[in-house]
Amino acid sequence: MVAGMEFNSNNTLKRDLEKYAAQYAIEQERQGSLGDGRSSIHYPALFLFVGDLVAPAVSAVQEINRLKWDNGDGVVYVQIGTEDEADEHQGSAAEQSANDHGYPNQAYTSTNSRMDRLGGASHGKGSSGDHGQVTRHCLPLSAGQTERPSKTRRKDVHRSFHESDQALFDLNRTLRRVSNRIAEYGRLYSSFDRIYVTVVTRADDPLNVLLPELTKLTEIILSQAFKSVQTDLHVLVSEMEQVDSFGYASAAGLAFLRELDYMQSLDYTFSGNLLVTEDGISIPVTHPASPLFDLVYLLSDKNERGTGVPGGWVENAEIICRICLLKNRKQDVDHSGSVSSTGANTYNNTSFKNNIRTTSDQHGYASAGFAEIRRPNKPIALAVLYHMYRYLLARMRQEPDWSIKDKLAFFGLDAASVERKVEGLLPNEDLVSGMSGIMTHNVSFSDLKTLSLREAERALFGQGAEAYFRDNVVRLVEERVRERSSGGSLRRQAEQSRAEHPEVGYFQWAAWSDSEPGSVREALLGLIRDKSMQLESARALLEQRQQERVEDQSFKRALFRDKQNVRNLIDCMLERVYVPKVELLRLENELHLLRIYDTEMEELHRFSRHVTAALEALERTLRETATQSIAAADEYIGQNVMEYYGKVTEELITDLEAKRGRDVWFEDRYMGDMNQLATEGDDRLLKRLMEVCHSLLLTAEPLQLPFEEELLQRANVTIAYGDKDVLTRDDLFRRLYHTLEDQAVVRVRVFDYTQEHRYEEKYFFGDHHSAFMDYAAHAEETSRIYKLGVVYEERSSGVEKLNLMGGFHLEDLMVYRNGKVYYDSYTENGYELHPTGLVEKLSPIR
Repeated sequence: MVAGMEFNSNNTLKRDLEKYAAQYAIEQERQGSLGDGRSSIHYPALFLFVGDLVAPAVSAVQEINRLKWDNGDGVVYVQIGTEDEADEHQGSAAEQSANDHGYPNQAYTSTNSRMDRLGGASHGKGSSGDHGQVTRHCLPLSAGQTERPSKTRRKDVHRSFHESDQALFDLNRTLRRVSNRIAEYGRLYSSFDRIYVTVVTRADDPLNVLLPELTKLTEIILSQAFKSVQTDLHVLVSEMEQVDSFGYASAAGLAFLRELDYMQSLDYTFSGNLLVTEDGISIPVTHPASPLFDLVYLLSDKNERGTGVPGGWVENAEIICRICLLKNRKQDVDHSGSVSSTGANTYNNTSFKNNIRTTSDQHGYASAGFAEIRRPNKPIALAVLYHMYRYLLARMRQEPDWSIKDKLAFFGLDAASVERKVEGLLPNEDLVSGMSGIMTHNVSFSDLKTLSLREAERALFGQGAEAYFRDNVVRLVEERVRERSSGGSLRRQAEQSRAEHPEVGYFQWAAWSDSEPGSVREALLGLIRDKSMQLESARALLEQRQQERVEDQSFKRALFRDKQNVRNLIDCMLERVYVPKVELLRLENELHLLRIYDTEMEELHRFSRHVTAALEALERTLRETATQSIAAADEYIGQNVMEYYGKVTEELITDLEAKRGRDVWFEDRYMGDMNQLATEGDDRLLKRLMEVCHSLLLTAEPLQLPFEEELLQRANVTIAYGDKDVLTRDDLFRRLYHTLEDQAVVRVRVFDYTQEHRYEEKYFFGDHHSAFMDYAAHAEETSRIYKLGVVYEERSSGVEKLNLMGGFHLEDLMVYRNGKVYYDSYTENGYELHPTGLVEKLSPIR
């Protein structure tokens, strides 16, 4: 195995793939590669999050606005939380809240770690920390979630705030700093006359008992920089059963809703010394008789049908952002400088407010539902990556049209190469003449002729001939064999051959070095068997020769010349015995070399199979990740992604190779030598793979179809030509229209689905030139009883729908009705759920 070669775990690779897919999806939103242009808001916007329980929503809202608003980097976010007596209480409460409602832990963690970096806060004095656009302010109040809530928690929070001059002063300072920061973003907005404030809180968060104070102080400070401050409230409620905290949370939630009804009454007034100067001088702030908030939206983790919302209440961040955009969208200006229409039946805030007000002039509340259908960018990125890699892997697996002789030659194991390796092993000098000079014993020919050649050799030379052969031939050959069989010689030969034949890589190495029929190793084993048989034959021949009798040998005999006859016998003996011994030695060492190569081939197989197994595992990981991403998407929107983009990828590859050549993938600026890359670790390979896929495929025109055209083609990709089940454009539009309506169901449970004062407005967000948007604008034109608006944006990757519903009262909500029993029980058990003196001002529970 190559030194340092490592392969990442499956989980690490999947995380890298998810980042890659997410980055591609972000690019489609931000870089306009699909013709998408982000919306802009007209006036500055401030999001004020009240309470510790809404901490997870801060990053969610910020991320949505950052992606979808062109000037989203100028939006300011403030979260006002509390200091708990023990920091872990606050952390566990917010984290548990995030977990209970399906929000990913990292959202909570980022908020908490931000506080850690800021150094936290000390008791008795409020603290705040800035992190880019987000400001976190901690009030010196103990309002975190504890195991047994205090019977006067909400009352205590209210009292502690008003008793702490330092808390009020620190809050003033934080909000003024925020106001200055908004001014720094002035260049991002068309107008600085007005600011939109969006207040977000959880109904069961104890800090919302300070909502009037926090809202009015924010408004009065902002009004010093803006001519108009418009404030909406979004109340997040949880209707999903909570195992550990359902009782008190329900009671506290209803207490807040009662107070909210009071804040939204027409005769609601407020006054308090909230403004504090640097010299400690308090200045009164008043609110004249009118509702505290312009509009109040209630959003739940259940929808109107009673079905839980995937992602819990934090999923409502999308609704909050879209409502803000609807009210504060920048108007397009044409070349003449006049404001052009941004869509049919644009949103009118005054009209909506008037329509949800009841006949008794009682303030009506609103809710909303949201749905989006868009090109599934993450699954697409992963599917294209998988199909591209699958193709490259097929190319790497492709066998060249080689004979077994060619394959043997690749490893240097063909007959000619092996012969060259064996050449020079044996001494070049004449062995017979060299051994002729060996000292002999004085033995007469007559004594020798009845002996065998083996016996005659010993009689003449003793051990001398064998020692001479061993010292001058065998040891020399063994030394040369050792030199020529240094470790890894077969691998080096294969690497040299691969430089000449780059089409032969580790898949071929693995296949050819296996012992399957037709492989190089099978041929090598065949050579070893043949050479072993030759060796056995040579040994048998030598044994036979050594047993022959001297008198049977056909060498020239001289009469009466005994010494000459002995000399002639020695020459015959060397020719008949030691020449076969040399051949035997050659065969033994050739066989030894072949066995060394076989051992090296086993090692080569283990190495190449390890690399190819990792390459195949990466293919499985790519497929699994793409499949999981598709499964996570909407079943209808994610249909046929693998099938369709398999064909798209194939067509792109064919077109690219026709223009640049079949080996374009393996140019150094793209994938390069994938075999070498594979040995450097699958993280390196995956990184290069993602870069090449992005540059060569994901930016291609076939991946930039308008979303409805893409969806239509994808829906029909598995249907044969002429099939009666083919989906037409009208069929697709009908399905999209009804899918959006079905998924945009209002996210709050109202006791009476058709309540008396129900009023609805529905808005599509989509491309100017979209055929579907034109269809949606006129669908059910004669039968609908709600206002339909169309907001045109430069987007081709999807369409969104926002349903607004209002006109209900708080007592119409299921969460209100279900909370009464807990509210009454806690009150009867001595719990004080309201600030001092407020209960008398509240309307009775209905």
